[in-house]
Amino acid sequence: MTARAFIIAAPRSGSGKTTVTLGVAAALRARGVRVRAAKSGPDYIDPAFHAAATGLPGLNLDSFAMPPALIDALAAEAGAGAELVLIEASMGLFDGIEGEAGRSGAAADLAARLGLPVVLVLDISGQSQSAAAVVRGFATHDPRVRIAGVILNQVASERHRLQASAAIASLGIQILGSLPRDGAVRLPERHLGLVQAGEHPALAAQLAALAERAEAHIDLDALRVLGAPLPASGPAPVALAPPGQRIALAQDVAFSFAYEHLVAGWRRAGAEILPFSPLADEAPDATADACWLPGGYPELHGERLAQASRFLDGVRHFAQTRPVHGECGGFMVLGQSIADSEGREHAMLGLLGHATSFAKRRLNLGYRRAVTLHASPLGPVGTRLRGHEFHYASVTQAGDDAPLVALSDGQGKGMGDAGRRRGRVSGTFFHVIATDGQPSGAEP
Repeated sequence: MTARAFIIAAPRSGSGKTTVTLGVAAALRARGVRVRAAKSGPDYIDPAFHAAATGLPGLNLDSFAMPPALIDALAAEAGAGAELVLIEASMGLFDGIEGEAGRSGAAADLAARLGLPVVLVLDISGQSQSAAAVVRGFATHDPRVRIAGVILNQVASERHRLQASAAIASLGIQILGSLPRDGAVRLPERHLGLVQAGEHPALAAQLAALAERAEAHIDLDALRVLGAPLPASGPAPVALAPPGQRIALAQDVAFSFAYEHLVAGWRRAGAEILPFSPLADEAPDATADACWLPGGYPELHGERLAQASRFLDGVRHFAQTRPVHGECGGFMVLGQSIADSEGREHAMLGLLGHATSFAKRRLNLGYRRAVTLHASPLGPVGTRLRGHEFHYASVTQAGDDAPLVALSDGQGKGMGDAGRRRGRVSGTFFHVIATDGQPSGAEP
């Protein structure tokens, strides 16, 4: 089975891409179509909603952080087990960073590389015929990217719909649906985006409501035949070498930011994943030879984590003989303490000397490149990596541990040393997506 695929994009964030993607996926799944969904760019939260809507694992495809061969292989792999693959863009269709052609991080890169048509979700609140000018601009902006259809969102009335639809139809681009302003389904949000799928109080009911809206207002039959076949590819390369053969992976709503392609790549390389829940006061498996604490929302669970003695003692004991690495939230937990939003401090593992605070919020967001300064679960010294940062927590106590990586932004501008390491313990706010594939030993 080789799937057809298309990209669901928009001119900007907040246009309704996620609810459209979830509604279409859930509605087609209810019809018996085997659907897989992927997210363009760095995002942990939307893929979990995609998985809930489709019943298949979520996936990220990132043109900046992933080598082109990895994108090709992951897309082909997603298509091999599905009839239809939906790729949800992030931000606007062409939004990315300046730099290497085809590696901006924009969903348009994926459309061009994989030869996939784009369905544009257009919020037409406050306009009618002028929406056609927006569509014309997107349709002609990049000749490598084909706008195959439009879904109107936030339609106020039948007259509103007809005016916008007629103007867009004159461009020769089909209208695939019109979602009314009334009855819109909104998903709850928090500081890093949507509330996680695993915490959603009524996710099944909301997915059913989104599916019902899609059935009523979107031409699902037209969408099914709109997609282009995904190109064939060889086996997916391992994005990051596994840090061990038996990896204890923290996994619950406080530690949920682990990329599917990384974990799947570790398994492909022969590693065994041993999940454990810090919030359930579980320690890492005693037979593991590496421990990985991914990001998530530990700042929302500081008191509970501070009281999880089996977890804390278990990781401390583990770190005496085997490597432990923390990303973002995991890095925060490796430190001395976390201050929550009200400024209350909660003691953490104390395996590194820094302390962090969510009360003193400062947004850090963007693509990153990194070069390891010391051997760690990220790789040997000189390993080049690509990934991103996205956190509000700030470091209130730096500690005196050695730095872990030399960090630069997505365009290669140096940001100084980052992360910390002490003995077998390492961590950084930087989320790795893939190794860079460039020679080691150079500056980032």
